Order: sequence, then C-alpha cells, then structure tokens
Amino acid sequence: MSTRTARTAWNGTLQEGTGQTELTSSGAGTFEVSFPRRTADSAEGVTSPEELIAAAHTSCFAMAFSGELGNAGATPEQVEVSADVTLSPDPAGGLKISKIALSVRGYAAGTDEAGFRKAAEAAKAGCPVSKALGAVEDITLDVSYEG
Repeated sequence: MSTRTARTAWNGTLQEGTGQTELTSSGAGTFEVSFPRRTADSAEGVTSPEELIAAAHTSCFAMAFSGELGNAGATPEQVEVSADVTLSPDPAGGLKISKIALSVRGYAAGTDEAGFRKAAEAAKAGCPVSKALGAVEDITLDVSYEG
C-alpha cells in the first residue's frame, strides 16, 4: 500500500506567523496557512487543517460510497459530497474538532433511496478517514437521494 507525504514550513509566532503546507507526494500544490485565519469566520484565501481534513474526508467518503454502491450492484451517476468541519474550544484546554457534518447528494442507477442511504451509511463507517477521525464526538451524515 502507499504512503503519502505533506510538509509545512512555519515562520513566526502562533498569532503573527504564517506557514506554507505543501502536498509533497503529489506535487498538487502549496497552500498558505495562518492561525488567525484558521479561527476567523473568513479564511481570506488561506487554508487550515480543518479545511484539509474536510477535503480528505469528502474524497475518501466519495470513493468508499462508490465502492459500496458497486458492491450493491448500483452505478453512481451523479454524487456530490461535502463536509463541514467545526473547530471549537476544548474544555480540557486548547482546541478540538467538535463536529463533522457530511452531506451526500445524488443518484445512482440500479438502486432506490433506501439502497442509496444504506450505501452512504456503510461508506461513513468504512471510509479510512472516518475511521481515523474516530475521536470526533459528532460525525453526522445527511443523505439526499435525487433519483
């Protein structure tokens, strides 16, 4: 199996410093990171660990969901997955990811709404990123079948 690598270079203090996160394995890009932008309402063109986790979770879920639909004899035709990752104060100190709200919308040939929903629930449980995020207390899944 594979190993993927990312790297972040950081300069300065937590509040005034900035960093650049590079997707090293793929070479897909380098992204600016900033703690003040991480906790602000507006990201202003700067990413955060939570946004990168949302991206990882949606892509992993989409792949797992496609696999679950295929295992059930269905063919995904149009599927869109989104994730909202919430950063909150941790009562034990510091910050924590308190909630991830996954949403999947779309349709697949060869299944009905119940089969679509069952595949989505199985993907949520089986996706490696979902498993890695097991410490998150609240991971919800909203399923909208549009077939």
